[in-house]
Amino acid sequence: MNNQLDDIDAEPVIQLTDMPAMSAPIPNYHPPVQPSFDKTKLILPVSILIAAVLISGSILYTQYSTGQNTGTPTVTQKPAGKVTIDLTNAMVLGDAKAPVTIVEYADFQCPFCDRYYQQDQIQFISQYVNSGKARFVWKDYAFLGQESVWAAEAARCANDQGKFWAYHDYLYSHQGAENSGAFSKANLKKFALALGLNASQFNTCLDTDKYASAVQQETQAGSAIGVSGTPATFINNQLVADSNGNSVGAASFATFKAIIDQILAR
Repeated sequence: MNNQLDDIDAEPVIQLTDMPAMSAPIPNYHPPVQPSFDKTKLILPVSILIAAVLISGSILYTQYSTGQNTGTPTVTQKPAGKVTIDLTNAMVLGDAKAPVTIVEYADFQCPFCDRYYQQDQIQFISQYVNSGKARFVWKDYAFLGQESVWAAEAARCANDQGKFWAYHDYLYSHQGAENSGAFSKANLKKFALALGLNASQFNTCLDTDKYASAVQQETQAGSAIGVSGTPATFINNQLVADSNGNSVGAASFATFKAIIDQILAR
């Protein structure tokens, strides 16, 4: 094996050999001219970097504000966090005398509310509501745009015919991009027909904005008790929150189950 240099960082040595005498004078040394740097070339990459930072921040804010906190947070339910929630004319599933009341504030356009419906609400109903241990309450928090308001109104119009929960489920199964036309009034009327509702009664209800004020008031009431994004869950009048007091959003069912089971064990 060839021996390597003991010090690989050492400065190279230039060996000098016998050189003939130079008859010509050594020319003056002129350092090479450094090319001028065009600062305008930085504009595009710097702009791209700034845009990337802004977009990343926007995504993080959106995920937070719409409840995309789906890990296993440190959950708090402090007595000081109790609020008053008016259940008059609320959409309720289950026995009014159940020891546990689960209230969800949600927006039909919110994709995390759909996830909550699929992974949490369905299990609330099967494990607790159907057994009489809990009741589940829907509350409107229509904050993502006009189609959120129309969808909430339409669900209330369906409730006039005893079909709120069927319409609620149908909306989630037909979600589209926010305010893309998925929940236009024309489509909402088609949903009513698909569910066998009286079209004339439903259309009149929706076209006259019969429940627009009610949806607005319920959304404002949610804000007054600390709702700032969807879904937000209250169990026995206390927000299910992380250690910083923020809603856990569409958390795993185990997160909510632990709280419910603790209440039932008292």
